Amino acid sequence: MRNIIIGLVVVLMVGWAIFEFTGEKSEEKQLAAQRAALLKEQQQLNAKLEAFEGFGIKVGDMAPNFEVQDLATGEQVKLTDYQGEPVILNFWATWCPPCRAEMPDMEQFFKDTDANLLSVNLIETEKSKDHVPEFIDSYGLTFDVLLDHNSATAATYKIQPIPTTFFIDREGVISFIAYGAMNYDTMAQEYEKIK
Repeated sequence: MRNIIIGLVVVLMVGWAIFEFTGEKSEEKQLAAQRAALLKEQQQLNAKLEAFEGFGIKVGDMAPNFEVQDLATGEQVKLTDYQGEPVILNFWATWCPPCRAEMPDMEQFFKDTDANLLSVNLIETEKSKDHVPEFIDSYGLTFDVLLDHNSATAATYKIQPIPTTFFIDREGVISFIAYGAMNYDTMAQEYEKIK
């Protein structure tokens, strides 16, 4: 009987050792599969980053695409909607004195040239969303005003002072950046370079 118990214990120990050994192999296979999946995901992310490598916010960089809402129509507007055309991209807010100072010149320039003026209001910074339509009416603005609802576009373009204006040529390359208010002559001069 004693030999049977010892034999049973030995069989159980050998069985347990085999179970542990095969279990470890299974865990190793799972970890290897997870590592392979993570490596593949990292390679995909690296490929995406390389694809965006040419985009930035400096003169000479490709202008990053964005999507904002047109205040008047409620439709989404993207920079890529203007592919092959020159664009003036202006970031502003109603409470900003330099923005207020440049708006009459911006309106006159738009009327004179009918340029693709993407006027992006930083709506998240406004005390009231009603200020934007009131501002448009008080300045008699006829160009489309776009709303950056979650400030994603401002973050993409790393907007610090406002107004900030980007002149983007037909190839989508940033040719000039104006930090602060611009006058009509500067707008006309820089627009000539991207026409």
